[in-house]
Amino acid sequence: MSPETVKPNGKSPVTPLRSMPPIERFTPITPHLAISPTVSVVVPAMNEAENLPHVFATLPQWIDEIVLVDGNSVDDTVAVARRLRPNVKIVTQTGRGKGNALAEGFAACTGDIIVMIDADGSTDGHEIISFVGALMTGADFVKGSRYASGGGSDDLTFSRRLGNKVLTGIVNKMYGTQYTDLCYGYNAFWSRHLDVLDLDCDGFEVETLMNIRAAKGGLKVHEVPSHERDRIHGESNLHVVRDGLRVLRTILREWRRRPAPPRPEPAAAPAADRGVA
Repeated sequence: MSPETVKPNGKSPVTPLRSMPPIERFTPITPHLAISPTVSVVVPAMNEAENLPHVFATLPQWIDEIVLVDGNSVDDTVAVARRLRPNVKIVTQTGRGKGNALAEGFAACTGDIIVMIDADGSTDGHEIISFVGALMTGADFVKGSRYASGGGSDDLTFSRRLGNKVLTGIVNKMYGTQYTDLCYGYNAFWSRHLDVLDLDCDGFEVETLMNIRAAKGGLKVHEVPSHERDRIHGESNLHVVRDGLRVLRTILREWRRRPAPPRPEPAAAPAADRGVA
């Protein structure tokens, strides 16, 4: 008798379990853990040839795709990336700024999950498993926090720390969020929510934009602790006052914007595709 027609104790029919996907669909993480969604990592870079060996060395071998967005570097950034990971996908940025680089990188991704990290060595690729794990257990958008228990920073100056605290407080008050860290560039999300994020900014305000639109769009946001390290080589393009004002304008502008509805989880995907094996 088919399980669809069985009525134990006269109750409604039992819904059969959906079948497991084939074993080749799973990506091994550890000897005891595997996931079936594919993972893309986006790395915006401009003149980061010296830092890429350190960055790529932290990226797990189990990720499916690395998308390096090159901001028209004048050093060997692209050549170094290809030497380190021959299968890296190179996207030559057509616009300017980190926000534009991420938008172009996200558009080139083919993975079910997208993770964004920095190319200066400040974000640790070993932490990607925490972000992916949070997504696998129900989150739509996962943001790294230097202030969550277990997080920290080697690079936050007094002015950056103060500015971040003030701006985080404004966002929490205006949008009803409970963020602990607003201006941090380590985030991950399901690629089906790209329409909700709909990046249309150029600069370092991109992290704030993503956090606000995730909240306004009704996404389930989860914070995970992250430790920010010092840039290894070179100098940051971040300017505290200028970029802080851009962030503030973004916060105020988004207040008037109608959010895009989140895209539902694909109904055809087997249940095991959203869990672990």
